[in-house]
Amino acid sequence: MGCAGSSEAKGDGPVKKIQKPKPWKHSPQITKSQLLQMREEFWDTAPHYGGRKEIWDALRAAAEADLTLAQAIVDSAGVIVRSADLTICYDERGAKYELPKYVLSEPANLIREG
Repeated sequence: MGCAGSSEAKGDGPVKKIQKPKPWKHSPQITKSQLLQMREEFWDTAPHYGGRKEIWDALRAAAEADLTLAQAIVDSAGVIVRSADLTICYDERGAKYELPKYVLSEPANLIREG
């Protein structure tokens, strides 16, 4: 016996623990500086497509943190993780937040500069 919401998010499944994204490839290949530029553009524009700015800020902090800190960030912000790699999340009001893989990890085929 336990609290009604202790291990459930919105009552439709267990709370997902954040995991490292699976390896992926970007087509065409990109450099680290191009990847960083894409990430900046995403985070600058994401709040304009809906959802709450504070949730976007929490998701950015989680995406840039190690897994333990990322889990603490999303838990404290009330983010409901639907995809363990953080690509699909919801806030407590039901707004959907979709994160592209390139903000969560580097592609396996990243061009190393220098």
